[in-house]
Amino acid sequence: MAATLFPDNPDFIKRPPFETDELRRCLTNYLDTPFEFDPSGARPLVGNYRWGVYAFFDYDDEPIYVGQTNEQLRTRIRRHLTNQRTDAVAMSVLDPFEVHDIEVWPLPQFQDVDPKKDRTAAMAARLHLDALERRITAQAITNSQFKAILNEKDPPPGELTVEVPPSTRGCIVSDRVREIRGHPDFRIARRALIMSRLAQVISERQVKGGLRRVMLTQAKRLEWLAARRFEATGGARTVPQEGDQDGEE
Repeated sequence: MAATLFPDNPDFIKRPPFETDELRRCLTNYLDTPFEFDPSGARPLVGNYRWGVYAFFDYDDEPIYVGQTNEQLRTRIRRHLTNQRTDAVAMSVLDPFEVHDIEVWPLPQFQDVDPKKDRTAAMAARLHLDALERRITAQAITNSQFKAILNEKDPPPGELTVEVPPSTRGCIVSDRVREIRGHPDFRIARRALIMSRLAQVISERQVKGGLRRVMLTQAKRLEWLAARRFEATGGARTVPQEGDQDGEE
């Protein structure tokens, strides 16, 4: 009754906040992009492939996370970025709002392989998927200026090597959201917040080395971003001396 009488009352808005809504919209647009390199000649939607590897990149084009799935790229990626049901997000290893681009490497040759119905075919597909994840992870680490990404765990070990298949990459940040979240001071504050949450998780649990490695990598990323911002805004020459009048710039 109240919602009918007061349709503009923000208490009755059912949609999520603007930035969350934009993330969902842009993510859906990306996952619904036709994949141009399917050997069948068809153009299936990127998100509809069952098997594949994916990588997330931040606002500086830095690779920050690599993962794999055999349940469907759409399902796995959305779980990371929209419903916070993965350990990476729940423990503040990965911040969904720091993801700017996504790149995926679908494996069309295994599209009809169902792990629940054909264990032999699924094992072959799994070995191939693990090998591809190792390649993409190594590539991401090499391309990172920190020589590290935010994965808590390393890819499964193995001797198999595979060729990197065609991929597709796209942006999941709208221009309006980029104006808000792209500001370096906002990014510094957000990254520090995520680090504090991760530090809290570590302090409250008996964790393995993976989380501590993530913490170290995040500290390096935060220090680099803060140093870059400091120099860009004038560096040491802008630091006041004792006796100078206080106040903001």
